[in-house]
Amino acid sequence: AFASLVFTVTDPNDLSVINELRKGLENPEVLKWPENGGDPCGSPVWPHIVCSGSRIQQIQVMGLGLKGPLPQNLNKLSRLTHLGLQKNQFSGKLPSFSGLSELSFAYLDFNQFDTIPLDFFDGLVNLQVLALDENPLNATSGWSLPNGLQDSAQLINLTMINCNLAGPLPEFLGTMSSLEVLLLSTNRLSGPIPGTFKDAVLKMLWLNDQSGDGMSGSIDVVATMVSLTHLWLHGNQFSGKIPVEIGNLTNLKDLSVNTNNLVGLIPESLANMPLDNLDLNNNHFMGPVPKFKATNVSFMSNSFCQTKQGAVCAPEVMALLEFLDGVNYPSRLVESWSGNNPCDGRWWGISCDDNQKVSVINLPKSNLSGTLSPSIANLETVTRIYLESNNLSGFVPSSWTSLKSLSILDLSNNNISPPLPKFTTPLKLVLNGNPKLTSNPPGANPSPNNSTTPADSPTSSVPSSRPNSSSSVIFKPGEQSPEKKDSKSKIAIVVVPIAGFLLLVCLAIPLYIYVCKKSKDKHQAPTALVVHPRDPSDSDNVVKIAIANQTIGSLSTVNASGSASIHSGESHMIEAGNLLISVQVLRNVTKNFSPENELGRGGFGVVYKGELDDGTQIAVKRMEAGIV
Repeated sequence: AFASLVFTVTDPNDLSVINELRKGLENPEVLKWPENGGDPCGSPVWPHIVCSGSRIQQIQVMGLGLKGPLPQNLNKLSRLTHLGLQKNQFSGKLPSFSGLSELSFAYLDFNQFDTIPLDFFDGLVNLQVLALDENPLNATSGWSLPNGLQDSAQLINLTMINCNLAGPLPEFLGTMSSLEVLLLSTNRLSGPIPGTFKDAVLKMLWLNDQSGDGMSGSIDVVATMVSLTHLWLHGNQFSGKIPVEIGNLTNLKDLSVNTNNLVGLIPESLANMPLDNLDLNNNHFMGPVPKFKATNVSFMSNSFCQTKQGAVCAPEVMALLEFLDGVNYPSRLVESWSGNNPCDGRWWGISCDDNQKVSVINLPKSNLSGTLSPSIANLETVTRIYLESNNLSGFVPSSWTSLKSLSILDLSNNNISPPLPKFTTPLKLVLNGNPKLTSNPPGANPSPNNSTTPADSPTSSVPSSRPNSSSSVIFKPGEQSPEKKDSKSKIAIVVVPIAGFLLLVCLAIPLYIYVCKKSKDKHQAPTALVVHPRDPSDSDNVVKIAIANQTIGSLSTVNASGSASIHSGESHMIEAGNLLISVQVLRNVTKNFSPENELGRGGFGVVYKGELDDGTQIAVKRMEAGIV
């Protein structure tokens, strides 16, 4: 034994680790190593071991079915460059690889390792390939890649499929300039793809099928990874649109985004990519299905308006989908706005007229953000738009002024920016609650409650709540927007009160003269004529009336008997039963003192006959001028 130890070729520390490995295995015989010891680096050379001089450089036991733990002092093989333990049944705790500075290739995948130490990755400065796939590491709590891995600047391939990685995707992975393959499928990763992955040189990126909440957020950053050939993002909670820039990935051959929450129209740039495989199933893609150039493509379980590639959508559908794109696809609308008919009753917030044309867009408090789309101008039949209490910003599109039927546009409680466009038809524009607009702009008609009445409200299939408004602007044809009229209104504030006062004075003077004259006439009226009681001895039984010639101011009276029925407003009783009758009545009954009604002439004037409405005969003496 002493002779064997003295003349051994293998480094004693390396030999100790190898003997520890063999001792821990349940089935070491499959290695076919000498049973009675020996020299791994000596002659004959041991199977599955490669040495350089006296140091062990490689251990390659792939797929031998070995069972048992690894020695915890494995990192004493300080010259180890290749470690191939994949596809066995190694189990227990992984030993620390700390200090294995020459290790370049480590394949530990498809085993039963259940624990990984915190310092496992420390000092692996020459590591190029690391595979830990299909190991139940830290199954209860999961684990995260430590920051020490970022010191492995030569790392090219990192595969850790289904090994209980948890938490957010480490940002430093996006900055590793040599990393080309990153396969992290079927773990517990969550959160977005970090912005540090912008312009990453990755060729393969697998982030699919994360358990729990899964990964989420936008996938815009992947459009900057122009070296990608395979991109798997399926089975997560990614949202937003497929970026138009995805067409820049000219090397991409395999794209899978199925079973996410992606929305919107399929960009033409994606449709034109000559992919080998494209999987778009189980998302919320909308609009038409384009003609794809991919060899194999699937797009089932989406919200496309048509099912056939190349078929177009109805114009109203496209107008509403472009509006939806501008307001960032709130989930409630995404879930209900599907198909090729917005008037089928399923489109939340949309009402139609009897001709099955969109007439009302009713989306208050609908979690809308972003900007207003010019496409709404294509809905020529829309009469009312309610978008209050959202988070809309930007400008009101000038194209909306072409909506001839639009009567109400409620944009209150948003963040709309000036200037407002010039509408050419009468329009009630509700603007209060927009900080960037004036709180009560010129032309506004403030009222305590501008909420929509039941007659104005959309049908019951549309949200009916209408928040109160306190300010609205009524635009008339050719009228400028409030912002453009602001300077003119300031001048009007000064000029209008002065002009109003002068106009009032001009009207008051003639009005005063007129009232005074009428008042004087009213007081003179009772002296215009007098009817006296009828004289019983008068055989004519005629009511005798004296009338003054008012143009001269003289007055005379004559006794009369009886009474007369005079229309209300034409006469009134005075003391002693005397009766006043208007001159107009006397003109009527005497035919305007016609000569044919003349009874005779006396020293004081002419007497005319007449007959009142009740048949009473009267004689009217018209006093001549100058008689007092």
